[in-house]
Amino acid sequence: MGKRTEELQRDLEKEAQLVEIDGEFCVPVEANQARYLIDWGPFEAPRSPWELARKLLLFLPALFLFILAVQLMKEGAAAVGPQIQGQFPFANGVSTLGAGWLGAYFVLSGSPVAATAISLFGAGTLTKLQAFTMLSGSRLGASFIVLLAGFLYATKQARLRAGAGASIAGLAKERSDSIGIGIQAMTMTAIVYLPGMLIGYAIIRAGWLDGFTMHASGQIDAILSRLWGPIVDVVASNVPGWSLFLIGLGVILVSFNLIDRVLPHISSDATASKRAAWLKHPWTMFFLGCVVATLTLSVSVALTVLVPLAAKGLVKREEALPYIMGANITTLADTLVVAMLQPTAGAAQVVLAEAIGVTIVSLFILAFVYKPVQRSVLRLDDYLVSSNARLAAFVGTLFLMPIVLLATGFFYTT
Repeated sequence: MGKRTEELQRDLEKEAQLVEIDGEFCVPVEANQARYLIDWGPFEAPRSPWELARKLLLFLPALFLFILAVQLMKEGAAAVGPQIQGQFPFANGVSTLGAGWLGAYFVLSGSPVAATAISLFGAGTLTKLQAFTMLSGSRLGASFIVLLAGFLYATKQARLRAGAGASIAGLAKERSDSIGIGIQAMTMTAIVYLPGMLIGYAIIRAGWLDGFTMHASGQIDAILSRLWGPIVDVVASNVPGWSLFLIGLGVILVSFNLIDRVLPHISSDATASKRAAWLKHPWTMFFLGCVVATLTLSVSVALTVLVPLAAKGLVKREEALPYIMGANITTLADTLVVAMLQPTAGAAQVVLAEAIGVTIVSLFILAFVYKPVQRSVLRLDDYLVSSNARLAAFVGTLFLMPIVLLATGFFYTT
């Protein structure tokens, strides 16, 4: 028997030993053994003081690179703005929706694409509507990583468990739950964001956020120019102006990677241990999703943790929907920071309008129509997962829709 198969069997035996004590799932090891030293909730505890110190030391370069990336993207947007303004794929609000959607697919994250939209708006390349729709598209596409993670997790587990002699029925159930979470993430994001977009844009058109003027003032711009300006100048003097934007996009991806190393990681085992207290109540799951997405600064990370939990049966599919709604709201936190570093107050107003619209829709669903929405999403989930052909058609539609939206940029300009 191979080493990997033996490890898998030990993991399965460990999961089988889970017992519920005081509303928490625990693995009994020794009698009277203390179960926790420090309760870190759904997050992994640092393995050692050195790991905690390493995270703290990484925070400063992560923050430095994040602001540097914003400065590079601002300079790059100003350089290329006149050439791309009103041109494909930034010709109209529909094409920018498709651009944000597809962009999130290709970088497997919505945050860099959202930062791109805000930077282009700050440079005057995009209108408010175009920035708003591109931001919305980035959020619609960000959940695709959860579907991809579910597929990869199901494939990996099927290979491992087949070697350990797992039953075909068990493998099919685990595949259904893993991929199903990805479908739910995509579906719930669309259900919340599409009407949320309409509300958010109505807020912008009504001017209700015009009094919100959080943006980089002259003093802040002077500080940013003094600290990061020399680096931007050196880069700008050695590369074409248009490439500054691409360099900034690369730097922001690196900064997000460092930030991910600094922030606490979600522990599926710790989350499972809170099942009785958290996972059975829609409102507590909603707030847990808000907290986790805020602390991880990524809806992809916050939602992907649901994949192994669902596969192990520790989170039921119907319990995950409020968590997905909560994570889709607070994932805009890092984009709001990017907006506040722009020279115009309108950037932050765009992000806030999106967040307010999505929050209104989410709270309405939870308060009044949660059960019907839950049943509809689960029925769609079951319908798609039960057939490979339907699942393939669903994934194909997820790519076709943003491509069609993007193609409108060839035909008309606003």
